[in-house]
Amino acid sequence: MTMRIAVAGATGNIGARTATTLERAGHEVVRISRSLGVNLITGDGLDVTLRGVDAVVDATSYEAADPDDAVAHFGTATRNLLAAEEQAGVRHHVLLSIVGIDRIEGNAHYAGKREQERLVAQGPVPWTIVPFTQFHDFAATVTSWTEQDGVAPIPPLLVQPIAPADVADILAEIATDAPQGRYRDVAGPEPQDLVDMARRTSDARGHTVKLIPTSSSLLGPEMAGNVLLPGEGARIAPTTFDEWLADARR
Repeated sequence: MTMRIAVAGATGNIGARTATTLERAGHEVVRISRSLGVNLITGDGLDVTLRGVDAVVDATSYEAADPDDAVAHFGTATRNLLAAEEQAGVRHHVLLSIVGIDRIEGNAHYAGKREQERLVAQGPVPWTIVPFTQFHDFAATVTSWTEQDGVAPIPPLLVQPIAPADVADILAEIATDAPQGRYRDVAGPEPQDLVDMARRTSDARGHTVKLIPTSSSLLGPEMAGNVLLPGEGARIAPTTFDEWLADARR
């Protein structure tokens, strides 16, 4: 059945992929983004945009150093989105979330995502919250955050990364199904060391950087061990890091 599905954060890494995946499956996609004239923080444009929408995928992101800032941003955006969805009669809200956010304190982004989850779970629209592990390009992102003068501190964390394309496919699949509440953890096929991922990604992209393994970087020791790994019964996506890296070399 063809559906009308809105994607919030539609110009971002995951949102854009999700919108494309849905369109390829024959669905009508409504893109929500500030650059497209719809502002989740002010609510401008939401009422008109969500008319006739069956489901909403929230793939928005926000980078903040301060937890209060992140909570305020995600909270305001989520309240506005849910209120507009309720008014429009949207039947399913799908939230892209992160594995392990309930086990880590002090991380601003995770604090914001916890607030997002809380509001969705207590909100008026039937929902599915989907926690994913870190993406295959996460190591490169961390390197870009910390690199100065060709040197990048990076924590030796254990992760089980997932390909962004697989994330988009799963979000699109869930958005076209009935609300499921809290979905099981979703991860890539195999654990990886973040430092090794950063080294291999830099090499594949022809980027020269000296990596300094340290737990005193932006991501602290509270993320060490199994904290970022999926729980039992996780759904395992197909694309390996090696396969994703091969595409990055092209």
